[in-house]
Amino acid sequence: MESNNFEVIIIGGSYAGLSAGMALGRSLRNILIIDSGKPCNRQTPHSHNFITHDGKAPQEISSMAKSQVKKYDTVKFHEGVVRNAYKTSGGFEVETASGEKFNAGKLIIATGVNDIKPDIPGFEECWGISVLHCPYCHGYEVKNETTGILANGDIAYEFSKMILNWTKDLTLFTNGKSTLSSEQAEKLMDHHIHINEDEIKEIVHDNGQIQKIVFKNNKEIPLKALYAKIQVEQNLDVSHDLGCEMSEHGLIKADAFQKTTVPGVFACGDSTTMMRSVANAVAQGNLTGAMVNKELVDEEFN
Repeated sequence: MESNNFEVIIIGGSYAGLSAGMALGRSLRNILIIDSGKPCNRQTPHSHNFITHDGKAPQEISSMAKSQVKKYDTVKFHEGVVRNAYKTSGGFEVETASGEKFNAGKLIIATGVNDIKPDIPGFEECWGISVLHCPYCHGYEVKNETTGILANGDIAYEFSKMILNWTKDLTLFTNGKSTLSSEQAEKLMDHHIHINEDEIKEIVHDNGQIQKIVFKNNKEIPLKALYAKIQVEQNLDVSHDLGCEMSEHGLIKADAFQKTTVPGVFACGDSTTMMRSVANAVAQGNLTGAMVNKELVDEEFN
């Protein structure tokens, strides 16, 4: 690589980052995309609800996207994990885990989030295959099947209402004492949504396809699919060194133009929204690229 100085550095080279990279490459901007090559959906066999790509493997979509972005000679790629990003007098400095440093006037955070999976044997092996996070991405494929939800409290109540649209054979697993209000529990039962408070011992599966849930009391319930509402964490802590403001859900706050609370820093994709889908990430990335270019144009014209 001839230079470590760029107009824009994009941290994260999955759907949002690549989409932003294409918009900036087509704007003749000198940019660097840094990516670890480990997207959160790497275990998911098929991606859905993305027009023109419905049913394709996520890896197929991202590989095609990367090959298209590479055609723009002002876009450079670097494989690595960013550990730190700092504000400097001339913009920003980014440092990778291996100690390499790169500089840019603008920064785009497209690192996504890390799913914090519960310590339940079988959960991780099924994640993205038959243990699911999004009915819009996967609900049609398991419609009308025997389905479970792993969640508790208010979010469990709202999610149960949602999933009932795809199947009426639905059980809510709170994995311990329910924190639903009595009114919420009654409403769910009125809609024939079962509530199970038994603690889960393991998820029995066949190559990621869930077969049944086994509880600590040795009871078993067969399932075809399980939706799970789990916690996430940022792959890159931008709140500490950069000072980006975070939401109550631990997501990067970004405005309608994908600007963070730190001037010159933009963010897009899963790190900014609870609406985690390939289509949404691509849309946000495209907008971010255009907004960064607009900001550069305005600065150059002054």
